[in-house]
Amino acid sequence: MAEEAAFVDASPLIGLACVGGLGWLPKLYRTAFITRTVRDEVPPGRSLPGETAIRSALRQRQIRLSRREPAEPVFPELDEGEASTLRAALRHGEGALLIVDDLATRRIAAQLGIRFTGTAGVIIEAKRARLIKAARPVFERLAESDFRLSPELVEAILAEIGEA
Repeated sequence: MAEEAAFVDASPLIGLACVGGLGWLPKLYRTAFITRTVRDEVPPGRSLPGETAIRSALRQRQIRLSRREPAEPVFPELDEGEASTLRAALRHGEGALLIVDDLATRRIAAQLGIRFTGTAGVIIEAKRARLIKAARPVFERLAESDFRLSPELVEAILAEIGEA
């Protein structure tokens, strides 16, 4: 088990929920957190993809709600979910890992010295940790859920991990 705390944005949260991957988070990271803002982006009753899995993961404490949500610094170029996740990781300090797919958020995280990965990175880590036998079927289920990853990126990832 890794020693970092992971801070998960809505896009990877939904993507992982759609492929049954929320249970990987506590096995890959010491603790996986979402902010209240991110939780509110996937409220119950809207029939969003992964909604039931996300509620269940919160109940089972596979993911946890971040207790405090700092208001600063302000990141006006980001949506509020991404900004809240970035602020929570920044507040946590060393050992924080940001799980986010948004490129602008990744750029800011890099400038701030916060490590990051995305949905695809979590799938790769699940494969390396032997939580899944193969990544290809996971990426196929992700695509079936209308999650957007370019086919070229998926093929490059599969080649890198020996599933080409």
